[in-house]
Amino acid sequence: MTKPRYAALARWLGGVVVHAALVLALVTVGVFLIVRLVPGDPAQMVLGLKASPAQIADMRHRLGIDQPIGRQFTSFVTTLLTTGDTGESIAYHVSSRALVLDRLPVSLWLVGCSAALVVAISLPLAMTAALHRGSWIDQLVRIVPTVTLGMPEFWVGLVLVLVLAVTLRIFPVGGTQPGIDGMLYSMALPSLTIALAQTPFIVRSLRTRILEVLGADFVTTLRAAGLSRRAIRRHVMRNALLPALQLYGMKVSFLIGGTLVVEQVFGLRGVGTLLFAAITARDFPLIQAVAMYCAIGVVLVSTLVRVAGGLIDYRVREGRGGEE
Repeated sequence: MTKPRYAALARWLGGVVVHAALVLALVTVGVFLIVRLVPGDPAQMVLGLKASPAQIADMRHRLGIDQPIGRQFTSFVTTLLTTGDTGESIAYHVSSRALVLDRLPVSLWLVGCSAALVVAISLPLAMTAALHRGSWIDQLVRIVPTVTLGMPEFWVGLVLVLVLAVTLRIFPVGGTQPGIDGMLYSMALPSLTIALAQTPFIVRSLRTRILEVLGADFVTTLRAAGLSRRAIRRHVMRNALLPALQLYGMKVSFLIGGTLVVEQVFGLRGVGTLLFAAITARDFPLIQAVAMYCAIGVVLVSTLVRVAGGLIDYRVREGRGGEE
C-alpha cells in the first residue's frame, strides 16, 4: 500500500473515531437528562408522597439535582470520565458501575451466543436459497424464518421454554450454570430466541446479494476456467458478505437491546434484569449507568463493523457502500 493510501486510510479511520466520539457525547447528554426531564420532582418519585421535606432535600442532594444545571453536568461528566460511574445506586447503596459490571458477563455471553447463532443459521440458509432460486427450497427458506418476525421475543421465548425445557426437558428452564459448558448450555434457548428474531433480515439481504454476485461477469469467467463449484461459492461469498456484514453489525446492536427482555423471560442475572429492577425502584443513577454502558456497547459494535467494512472494501471508505 502506497503512502497516499496509508494517509487516506488514516484520515478515514480518524473520521470514524471522531464520529463515534460525537455519538457518545450526545448519548452522555441524553443520559444526563434522564433524571432532569422526568415530569415532577425525581426525589419525590423515589421517596413517595409521604416523604418529609428534609428527606426530599437529602434525596435531591444524592441525585445531584440541587445544584445549578451547568455544575450538575460538569460534575456528571467528570465523574463519568474519571470513574466510569453515574453515582451510587439508591436501591443497592453501592456504585452503579460495580452493579453493571457484575451483571455484564452474563449479558455478553448472551449477545455473543446470539450473534454466533445468527451467523450459523443465516449463511447456510441464504446460500441454499440463492443456489436453488425459484424452487420450493428457496420459497421455504424465504417464508419459514419470517414467521418469527411478527412474534414478540418474550412470546417466542415462552414457547421454546414450554416445548424444549418443560415438555422435552432438553434445556434448562432458566438461570445459568457454572463453567463454560454450563454457560453455553444455559444460553441455548435465550440465544435461539434472539437469533430467530434477527435471522430473517440477514437471510433476505445475503440471499439478494449472492444472487447479484452469481450474475456477475467474473463468476461466468470462473466457470469457464473450470473452477469447482466449491471454489466458485467461496469467491461468491467473499464478494457478497460486505453488505451482509454491515447489516449484521446493525443487528448485533439490536441484540444488545433485545437481551434486556429475554433475560427477564429466562431469569438470567444480566444487565437486562438489573435495568428492570432499577426502573421498578426508580433508581435513577442505576438506570443512567445501564443506559450509558448499553450505548457504549452499541457504538463500539457499530464502529468496529464500519472499520471492518472499510478495511475489506476501499469503496466503503469513499462513501460508495461497496457498490460499483
